[in-house]
Amino acid sequence: MGDPEYSSELPEPVTPAGREGLAALLARPGKAVIALDFDGTLAAIVPDPEQARAHPGAVPALAALAPKVRSVAVVTGRPAGVAVRYGGLAGVPGLEHLVVLGHYGAERWDAVSSAVHAADPHPGVAAVRAELPGFLDGIGAWRGTWIEEKGRAVAVHTRRARDPQAAFEALRDPLAELASRHGLIVEPGRLVLELRPPGMDKGVALAEYVREVGAESVLYAGDDLGDLPAFAAVEKLRSDQVRGLLVCSGSSEVVELAERADLVVDGPEGVVTLLSAIAARLS
Repeated sequence: MGDPEYSSELPEPVTPAGREGLAALLARPGKAVIALDFDGTLAAIVPDPEQARAHPGAVPALAALAPKVRSVAVVTGRPAGVAVRYGGLAGVPGLEHLVVLGHYGAERWDAVSSAVHAADPHPGVAAVRAELPGFLDGIGAWRGTWIEEKGRAVAVHTRRARDPQAAFEALRDPLAELASRHGLIVEPGRLVLELRPPGMDKGVALAEYVREVGAESVLYAGDDLGDLPAFAAVEKLRSDQVRGLLVCSGSSEVVELAERADLVVDGPEGVVTLLSAIAARLS
């Protein structure tokens, strides 16, 4: 498939596969899935995760784009209902068929029913939740770290520590051992370590959803290490003739994602600009 003529408002991907992905999306938008991470992609990273909110332009951009494509999905490690609430995604004209895949796909919210469907929680999460405060205190790591309750997972943040990166590195192995004792895994992120059940990640959730809706192309945008499985899933889908465009919501904290992306944009502001440009091109 030939490359379209790109306007100054629609940046050109740097890879041939990315250019093919964008071209397929523009040529047959009714067969395209737009999938996006929440934190760092639709919403800026903030010191307190409970204060995260979608970029002011995110919902208008999604509402302009959603009616023109097969589907829009938010794929997040957060509980689905939290992402909906913090994103202001419920009851928005144009987003009547939005889907939020929360907890890496273990939960699913759809705008049609406004209901969350979820699998049974893993018992190890409750065990870790009860043990974690004493565990952190016992290894002298309590100061400057804090625990985020995520329902089906629990996360330890180090952004407020005196040396956030050193605290992050010091906690990786002890938390991995704690998680393993309770049948969980540790998902590292931007100065956060999340203890969660194995078997589901953003890649699994994304691939299953793309196949469910019969998409021929997919755009995935993310910003963190937890998005690498989704990048890998898009790369695998390409081998099955599903065109893909990988977008990194740029951050100097996560170079691995930028190196694998077809297109790097300037954080949530850049994501909003890209989505708006695609919507305008499809008008």
